[in-house]
Amino acid sequence: MNFDKSVSLSLIVKRLTQLQDHIVKEIDMADSGSLDPSSFKRLSPSRFISFSFPNPSQGPYSDVLRIAVLDSPLLPSLPPPKVAAMLVPIGRESDWIFCTAAGHLQLPPHLLLPGPVLSRLIFHWKNFQIFSCPPMSYTRPQSEPDLCSLQHFQEALFPLLLALCPKAAFKNGVPEIPFLSYEDNVVRSVLVDRIEGPVSGEMLVEDVEIDVSPVPELRRRLRFKMMPNLVQTQVRLIPDPSKDGTIGPQKGSLVQPYLAPMVAGLSLVAPFLEEKIKLGLRPRALCLGVGGGTLPMFLKSKLDFDILGVEADPVVLNIARQHFGLVEGEFLHVHIGDAIGFIKNVAQQEDTLRRGLERMSDLVEGSRIDFDVIMVDLDAGDAVNGASAPPSEFVQRSVLLAAKMVLHDRGIIVINVIPQSKAFYSELIHDFREVFAELYEIEVGNGENYVLVATVTNVQLSRSGSCGSWLQKLKLVIGEKHMNSINKI
Repeated sequence: MNFDKSVSLSLIVKRLTQLQDHIVKEIDMADSGSLDPSSFKRLSPSRFISFSFPNPSQGPYSDVLRIAVLDSPLLPSLPPPKVAAMLVPIGRESDWIFCTAAGHLQLPPHLLLPGPVLSRLIFHWKNFQIFSCPPMSYTRPQSEPDLCSLQHFQEALFPLLLALCPKAAFKNGVPEIPFLSYEDNVVRSVLVDRIEGPVSGEMLVEDVEIDVSPVPELRRRLRFKMMPNLVQTQVRLIPDPSKDGTIGPQKGSLVQPYLAPMVAGLSLVAPFLEEKIKLGLRPRALCLGVGGGTLPMFLKSKLDFDILGVEADPVVLNIARQHFGLVEGEFLHVHIGDAIGFIKNVAQQEDTLRRGLERMSDLVEGSRIDFDVIMVDLDAGDAVNGASAPPSEFVQRSVLLAAKMVLHDRGIIVINVIPQSKAFYSELIHDFREVFAELYEIEVGNGENYVLVATVTNVQLSRSGSCGSWLQKLKLVIGEKHMNSINKI
């Protein structure tokens, strides 16, 4: 069915209605159920519809295509709505990024297409049994697709794309529907483990080759199906000297881009930590969110911290032990439970202690509850609103007051922040200022993460002068780049 732009809009709409009826008849009803032909005429925030459809062209895809139609969580502020299409990279069809609604919702089309935010995104990929097929290994194709064949395929899809457009998209005539491309730095991936946890749901461990400068790296990653675009944990893989021909996680490396800035935040209380060490005391850190355990292990092995971690999902903790090299011991303990509930409970016990009603030895399994540092690495786990951190529940005043109560008078709280919006970030800053004495920001530089450091009492930010031995050690293990980017806000 061809569409001449000189034809009246009413005739085009009539033809599209006929095509929509035809589409519904062609849909594989086994995995879609009954589908109203008018479903595509209206935008419905965050709606996700997926179905199979005969391939209208010979090309790089199978005889049957998989189609997914995703509407933005936000309705367009100004008509007409913008629509785009995306061809899923060949070989990535089983990746949760592309075969789940959560993965589609987290794709950032505004980064892929200059101009207004998209209202509807239409995906096409080689058909396969999504619900029975686990994520498979992947190797990036060595050659680029034939451009002529690809262009012919896209042209053959155009009538289908028009039929999947909302009616409002035709306000000014036949809409333009650009094709977006998806690129990342994954060269190849191999599935290591796939398991389900009671809190985090289905998750996978994968070994990947990453195309980074100056040379590619091998990494091990942990991803959750409910947030497949967000890498929860990643470590470098290096040859294991104890086992010939095998590789294992590199202990003490901070691969996630926000972890080194979080550690750099410790420089704000370096004099205080130096004093503790001179007294023969280890600094104490509470790590909320353990994941693969890279941050707790780094703080213990490189900076001699005494660590208490809190992880919600026992399966994640087992994965950290089995696949990421987490080793617990005298100075690294992990508590299984909800991080927010834990910190509230500890704060309540601290308040009771201050009232003189309980002995310190009764608290937190016999250990003192006065922490020098709280490290917060918790994401919201909300696919609809995209990757964001920390959860909104954490910035409630009662939680922030609880965090302040369990900190030493010269302590700090360091938070990984992925803001949903500028308004979210501004409100978060306001909430912390209401509770803590000072607030500092460290820009990670990846356009996504920020690190905030809140202090219980005023500290002095100094970029010059003499350095204690502990601060020298900190500079040695993470460098000075992120320390020099700390700014008071």
